Amino acid sequence: MSTYSRPRPPADRSRHHVERAEAALIGHYARLVRLAYLTLPPALGRHRRVLAAHGTVQRSLRGVRRGRREPALPAQRGEPSSDYAWVRLRVLRGALAEGTRTGWWPPRLPARHALPLRLPAVLGLRLFPRAGGAGELALDQALSEVRPEVRAAFALLLLDGLPSEAVRAELAQADGRDPGGAVRAAERLRSAHEDAGALLRSEEFDPCTVHTRPTDLIRRRRRARFAAMTGALAVLTCTALAVTSGPPDQGRTAAPVAGPGSAVVDPARLVRAGHGGWADSARVDFTVWPARGSRAGDRALLGRALGAWASPAGDVTVSAASGTTAVPPSAPARLLYAGEADGDAVVLLHDGQRLARYTEPGPDGGGRALDLARADDADVTSAAAVALTRGGGSVRYLTAPWIATAATRDLLDPDAPARALEVAADGVTPAVPRPMAGGGCGESWPALQLRSSRRIVERHSFLVTDLGDLSPVHLTYTPPPGRGAPARQPREATSGPALVSWARSVCLLRGMRDTGVRAVNDWAFAEQDLPEEAGRAVWTCTRVDTWRGPGDILVRFRPPARALTAPGTVVARRADTAACGRFGQHMVAQARWQAPSGRWYVLAAGSRAVTRIETAGSVRETSAGTTLAVPAGREAPVTASGLTRDGDTLRALGTG
Repeated sequence: MSTYSRPRPPADRSRHHVERAEAALIGHYARLVRLAYLTLPPALGRHRRVLAAHGTVQRSLRGVRRGRREPALPAQRGEPSSDYAWVRLRVLRGALAEGTRTGWWPPRLPARHALPLRLPAVLGLRLFPRAGGAGELALDQALSEVRPEVRAAFALLLLDGLPSEAVRAELAQADGRDPGGAVRAAERLRSAHEDAGALLRSEEFDPCTVHTRPTDLIRRRRRARFAAMTGALAVLTCTALAVTSGPPDQGRTAAPVAGPGSAVVDPARLVRAGHGGWADSARVDFTVWPARGSRAGDRALLGRALGAWASPAGDVTVSAASGTTAVPPSAPARLLYAGEADGDAVVLLHDGQRLARYTEPGPDGGGRALDLARADDADVTSAAAVALTRGGGSVRYLTAPWIATAATRDLLDPDAPARALEVAADGVTPAVPRPMAGGGCGESWPALQLRSSRRIVERHSFLVTDLGDLSPVHLTYTPPPGRGAPARQPREATSGPALVSWARSVCLLRGMRDTGVRAVNDWAFAEQDLPEEAGRAVWTCTRVDTWRGPGDILVRFRPPARALTAPGTVVARRADTAACGRFGQHMVAQARWQAPSGRWYVLAAGSRAVTRIETAGSVRETSAGTTLAVPAGREAPVTASGLTRDGDTLRALGTG
């Protein structure tokens, strides 16, 4: 006879009925889902993150049975009940465990964690919370850069109003890593954002109030066709095998083969978006451009354009931007424009990844032309305009349907006001000047200033400039770090300081024509008082992002100059680097500088997170803060490095 007896639960465990737990979950469902949404990894994407948050809460009671003894938590000050705190702990465990996933499979965790093994199924729709303003966007960016425990602590502090000690205890019971450090990081995050509590309670972070949009309909049709073709191929294969394995005297019939490219050259198969769909879409890019132009119904012209893309004849000159393939489209393309511009017939097409511009000259023109350029992952700014024609030092654009106004301005004259343009009803601009195509910078650098419609965003103006590709280049600006301010993010280059900065930077773009550039950001990452009271210098990193993905940087030292457009000295160049971008936000640079007295110095400066700079070599010096200036001979070997607040060492870019 067995003498084993089940041990009794500890005295601090009490019976926790399922009905009470379910009542707490339902009564505070929105609150729990918001906590899970904030804790879950932003890398999931907004759609999967919304579903994962609801799934985490809905299955937080999985494994709880009637009459089973479960741990009970005492009610925290200001909380509705211990039942809610108990459910919240299970939700928190599940959300934190989701952050440890690697790959597609759920993590292997103890049964008490009750991690959801599946998500609510939503087919054919994408879900996402309503967009907030600039404050919500900055907070979302800051939260995406910290670990899940910090996001959880931030939510518990601001949403549930728990004191720091209670949050630390809750994270420890949820098996979170370094609860104390997470609480301290959350406190710093709260102090860095004004009205953080109100921002966190906004619709930007509410997974219960969501917009719905369809998934990529073109991709769904492609997948459906692929599935049908796969099924038909399987049937034909089985039939062929059955015929082959039959008696030798049986006849064999060859399977029919479809003509290649028949769908992609048929004008009737062109995809056309509705004229007002862009205002109700979560994806504001080329996929919501309606078909415009006086010849959008000219099937003969459209057929010639599709034929030139699918199988260009000898009289068609094909050119592809850097990193762009010239292969035919794999499915019917989308028609964006077909009309007359400067005496030429122009057709603009989009296949989901690339733009294609077909040009058919008038009677006095030359041969036909097809220009291709990448346009994948375009957005409200990089899909805002396309060059229809170029010639004679000017360019004519087709603007996106969400562009409300357009103007031109000279980037080399930041004080001059922008000049408004009269854009036609179909979105075509007049011929406007473009930057000089030669090696020089010229006396002016024209740019296009666009403003989006209030139907998608309020007061959103931005700058683009022509560098020879189909899409103009988006110009942005990141201001110098403010005293005690959080890390700055790139913003539109339309303010006074941004225009002054670009006046000294825009001539650097003249060597980037026809290289597939998507966007350029001018980042003033440090300011420095020069020795001998020689004024204040600015350190700038100009980052060039391409449609291919890699980015190049130019680091400059800009001492005070009489000329407003003086670019300063380029001290470093790097290709295919993450520096000065979203994934390389910390940097140190150094330069050699001669004071008005004739004395030479080694100068170094770091971005906001740098706390100390030191030099090695013939001169050894240490300076607390983000800048350093040390006398050194013109040829003395000196290298600088910086230390960040996180303990990382950054080697300085530039010449010592």
